[in-house]
Parts: sequence; structure tokens; C-alpha cells
Amino acid sequence: MQAFLFSALMLGNILYAVSLDAIIDNALASNPSLQSINERIAANKESINLASQFANPELLLRINDINLDDPTNRSIEPMQWMAVDFSQKLPYFGKRDAEKKIAIAQENVLIENLDSAKSALVGAIKSQAYSIWELERLVAIIGDYEDLTRQNIELYEAYTSTSDDQHMGIMSAELTLSNLRIQKSRLHSLITSAYARLSYFSVQEISKLKIELDVTEMPPMALLKEELKNNRNVAIRESEVRKELAALERAKLDHYPDTSIQAGYYYRESFDDYLSVGIGLSLPIYGSEDYKEEHARRLMLAKKSEKADTVMSVDTKFESVYANMKNAYETYRIITDESLPQIGHMFDLSNSSVRVGGDLFKYIDILEQKLRLEQQSVSAVAAYHRARAEIAQLTGEMK
Repeated sequence: MQAFLFSALMLGNILYAVSLDAIIDNALASNPSLQSINERIAANKESINLASQFANPELLLRINDINLDDPTNRSIEPMQWMAVDFSQKLPYFGKRDAEKKIAIAQENVLIENLDSAKSALVGAIKSQAYSIWELERLVAIIGDYEDLTRQNIELYEAYTSTSDDQHMGIMSAELTLSNLRIQKSRLHSLITSAYARLSYFSVQEISKLKIELDVTEMPPMALLKEELKNNRNVAIRESEVRKELAALERAKLDHYPDTSIQAGYYYRESFDDYLSVGIGLSLPIYGSEDYKEEHARRLMLAKKSEKADTVMSVDTKFESVYANMKNAYETYRIITDESLPQIGHMFDLSNSSVRVGGDLFKYIDILEQKLRLEQQSVSAVAAYHRARAEIAQLTGEMK
């Protein structure tokens, strides 16, 4: 039954296009890397519980028999006894709470790592989906231009004589068709690879994607930069700093001695039994605690430096990605608002000329220019959205 349901799901993915939102939801629920981090978070819960526990007590059975020469006279010697000793180590006040704070801080680090992994996964899925949209749009455009070129070759052959110049024009058009087929073959190969990567990210087989992209606006830099405060990598570094601060506070407590209590019950066959109680202290007299504290302080300072470096790195990457997005937006606007209307008018004139026996060379040249512009337009749209996905990841988005 499970095999049937799985097969039905796979068949559904093949027959029907999957939306980007559905892919992201499935990836967040099923990706093994995220599940691995979740398991580490669950394991750390036990570390939090363990931090509140005392060390295991020690139980010791002892027999003291000093009369080895005369075993028959064992009962008359007071120093002959059998004892049960119990000892328990008691850490200095606050040490267990400090250990618990370290474990809780480690849990926060893991949670931030999980959120960072989710954000990175969503960004990778979006980027891959936008690349698929770009490749499929390029294939569709090339298909349209193949049809146009064939139609005009047929018209040109039907309405003109076969002079050498006209024959060269037809050959040039056929070479253009060959080049278009080569481009389309390469794009199909890239599409197959892109769907394989998207399937890997989303933990399901995907062969058709439902997505529409357009460019409508260029968001202000200041508005997007304000959201960098939610960057997941910076949050990880902040959590790591807090963990090291907790470790430093724990190291400071090592200057105070731990205690241990001991109790023993002594049994003597011919004399009174008795109870022994004692208390012990660890003596921090060799200065090891100073080294431990300094070690913890240095680690904390190192994490603070890493956080500062991460903040600068995020800012730099944001400015770079924003510049790429702005370039893609401006490229799209120039092509859409200026270049394509001009080349479109030239193309209409050339197309009309070919239909009455005009210069096919000129038509092919204009056709190739128009194709390149439309390809650049599609690539600009995809680049714009990929840059937006990168910025979304930098701002910590997980959807």
C-alpha cells in the first residue's frame, strides 16, 4: 500500500507542475540535513537535564582484619571490623546552575543553526527554481525563432528566384537554424541537471515546475538593509558569544572549592558498632583555575571577533548582491522600454520585406539581434529574482 501511494505521488509530480511554495514546504519538513540538526537539539535537551544532576555517589565495602596468625581469635580484637562507606561530592553553590546555562546556550546555538540551514535551503531552492524558469523560457523563445526562421525560408523560396545571392541568404538562415538547435540541446541538458538539483533540495522527484516571474519594482536599499538585523549567521555568532560568556562564568566558580560528605557504618562482632561522618574539600592551591578562567575568556573574545567579522561580511555581501539586483533591474528596463520596441519595429519592416523577396541576410541579422535581446531580458529577470532570493537569505527569511 505504501509503495502504491509513493508511486502515485511520483506520478503526480511528473504529470502536474509543482508550485514553489509546495516544494519549499516539503523540503523544510523532510530534508535530512534539517532532521539531523533537530536530533542534535533533542540530544542537547538531555545535556540540560544532565547539568542539574549531582555526580554519582560512591559506595565502598571494607573489611579490616589485623589478626592473620590466629583466625580463631577474630572476635576479641576491637580493630577488626567490617564497614560500609558512602561518599557524595557536592559542587560549590551555583556550579550546577552555571553548567545548565552553558547547555541552554548550546541549545540556542543549535536552534540558530537550524534556522540558518532552513534559510539557506529555501534560498537554494528559490535560486534553482528561478534558473529553471530562465532555461525553460530560453528554450521557448528559441522554439519561436526556429518557427519564424523556417516560415520565412519557405516564403523566400516560394516567392524569389534561386540566384546566388538569394541562395546564400537561405544557407545563412539554415545555419542560424542549426545554431538555434545547438543552443536548445544545451539548454535541455542544463534543465535536466537543474531539475535533478531541485529534486535533491526538496527531497522529492520534480520534473515540472509551476512558476511565473516578472520585474515590477526596485526596492530601496535602506529598506532591505534594515532587515539584516535578522541575519541567521550573525545570530549564530551572538549565541556562541553567550555560550562562551556562560562558560567564563562557570570557570570563575572553579576558584571556590567543592565539598564532599562521607559516612560509614562499622560493624564489630564482639564490640559496639559505630558510625563515622566526615567532610572533605578540594583545595584549589596550584593556580589551575586561573588558567582555566583565562582560557575561557580568550575563547569568548575570539567569538566576539568572529561575530564582528560576520557582521562586516554580511554587509559586504548585501551591497554586492544588491548591486547585482540593481544591474539586472536596469538591464531589464533598458531592454524592455528601449531596445525591444526599436528592434521590434525593425523586425516588422524586415519581415514584410522578406515576404516580397527582400534581403534575407538583413532579416536574419535583425532576427538574431532580437533573439539576443529577448534572451538577455529573460536572464535579467532571473538574475533579479536570484539576487532577491540571496537578499532574503541574508535577512533570515525561511519562506
